[in-house]
Amino acid sequence: MEKIEKFQILISCIIITLGLLFASLIFASKIQRNDNITVTGSASKIVKSDSARLTLSVCAREINQKASYTAIKNQTPIVIKYLEDKGIKKEDIDVKSIHGYKIYKQNERGYNTNEAIAFEGNQTIELKSNDVEKIKDISTDIQNLISKGINIEVFAPEYFYSDLASIKIDLLKEATLDAKQRAKSMLEAANSRVGKVKSMRMGVFQITPVDSTMVSDMGINDTSSIDKKVTAVANVVFKVK
Repeated sequence: MEKIEKFQILISCIIITLGLLFASLIFASKIQRNDNITVTGSASKIVKSDSARLTLSVCAREINQKASYTAIKNQTPIVIKYLEDKGIKKEDIDVKSIHGYKIYKQNERGYNTNEAIAFEGNQTIELKSNDVEKIKDISTDIQNLISKGINIEVFAPEYFYSDLASIKIDLLKEATLDAKQRAKSMLEAANSRVGKVKSMRMGVFQITPVDSTMVSDMGINDTSSIDKKVTAVANVVFKVK
């Protein structure tokens, strides 16, 4: 029985080896018939945002429009002073016009009636800075103004990198070289070599948080993180020698 088992194992190994050889020959023959190979290459770079934007909204719900606007006008200077004390330049603070809407009384069925019972007003304040850490600090600390009676809503800060254009050019070059290296590795198994580029197509860029694995066919442009990973993709068709 032991001899039979060893013989069966030997036969299995021979079959597997022949199968791999046959698959390699098929791959090689397909390459020769098509005379080209399509490979996708990629390249990434970590960058640090060099500018940021933060949007705030000073709000007031009062009995009517006049009272709401008055409350906002009393609160906004306090917010502006806070921002200037934090080191934000006056020219980097953009105060938008006040706007709002009436709030109507609801009936017993939950539908609005024609009776206005209050007015909700708000004023948007947008600030920009090249000091991204300062914007990050303000976005978390400014909530302390609520304890001083300021009704304020803080939106998530946005972070940007200004030199993306030049980064993209370099990454495309690296992605193309990566595609060539991948093609070379694949063709070596078929005793072939990489020839000239027959065509090349640029894929979408993915700008994501550093530790993110997200991808999108439309591309991603992350503004939520200070440190970002920029990834370029190149789809290249090589001639096979």
